Amino acid sequence: MKKIASEVMLGSRRGVALVVTLAVTVLLVAGALEFNRRARGDLIGSAVARDRIGLTEMAAAGIQIAMAILAKDKVDTDTDTPLDDWADPAAVASVLEEFPFEEGELAVVIEDELGRIQVNALVDYPEGRQFNEAQRSLWERFLQYFVDRGRGVMEFRGDSEPEAILNSLKDWLDRGDDEAISGLSGAESAYYLAKQPPYPAANGPFTDVAELLRVKGITPAIYFGTPELPGISRYLTVHGLAPGEGSGFRFPGRINITTAAPPVIFALLPAENPDLVKLVDEIRREIAAGKQTIDFRQTDWLNRLPGLADLKLDSRLITLTSDLFRVQATARKHETATTITAVLERTQAPKTGRWTCRVLSWQVQ
Repeated sequence: MKKIASEVMLGSRRGVALVVTLAVTVLLVAGALEFNRRARGDLIGSAVARDRIGLTEMAAAGIQIAMAILAKDKVDTDTDTPLDDWADPAAVASVLEEFPFEEGELAVVIEDELGRIQVNALVDYPEGRQFNEAQRSLWERFLQYFVDRGRGVMEFRGDSEPEAILNSLKDWLDRGDDEAISGLSGAESAYYLAKQPPYPAANGPFTDVAELLRVKGITPAIYFGTPELPGISRYLTVHGLAPGEGSGFRFPGRINITTAAPPVIFALLPAENPDLVKLVDEIRREIAAGKQTIDFRQTDWLNRLPGLADLKLDSRLITLTSDLFRVQATARKHETATTITAVLERTQAPKTGRWTCRVLSWQVQ
């Protein structure tokens, strides 16, 4: 009996040892698998981080290449139109081919920032207390463009009608006038301080187009747009500050009609000629494609179009030159991409006369 009991106890101990061994093995295997998973995750993460750094540097190089293109363009011509190399995707791609990268692809798009409406030009600075009437008329037609096309796809409350938005914009921009509400629909700080969370009116220029979302009447749908209709934000800019008298400043707000998008062209055309926007845009594309012999670089190029000899545009709103440009450089490698969007201003060195570009804004995505 003692021998049998001894063997039973020995077998029991062996069973426990086996169970313990199996448990330890399972833990070791699980630990090894987890370590391997984390190690692979770290390797993948470091590879992605490395690619991100490389792509950011590549995109930044794209901005530098755009600067060189724009500086050369200023030497070659004193106007800025879709006929210029900076506006020609094929010409830009040809320049990029001269700067090959070992890995990845780089694409650069250059747009004329003066093809957009300057938000801050709506009031006359440096005083900034009164509407700039030419800009006010421009804005009325611009907003009407979206009202006419947005009924049913955008919400236009009473405070989102063109006149109401204009009054609210003026109150946001006007300086030292925080008690005088424009019209019946404007809004000064008292209105915004009653919101949750509260904030005051700026009573000064916009520094970012996104600030428009804080203004009474400008809804996200109006700002961002809908699947059926783009929003107003893509046609606006805060850039274009120019020196004024003495130590003052101003926003000229002139728009390059050769590079402006259709909603901006609509706003530039006289109110009695709203249906011309499609014709002007089509002919402008034909000129850029070489299908028309009309010279963009003539200030009266629109009047040279058939039937438009008597068309009158407000000279206070029009320009054919620009020194402000928006550049989007996208670097891509495998499934990873990095985009830098920069607004550049061409400037001329006073001593050497050499043209260069300085960065006004820089955003990495």
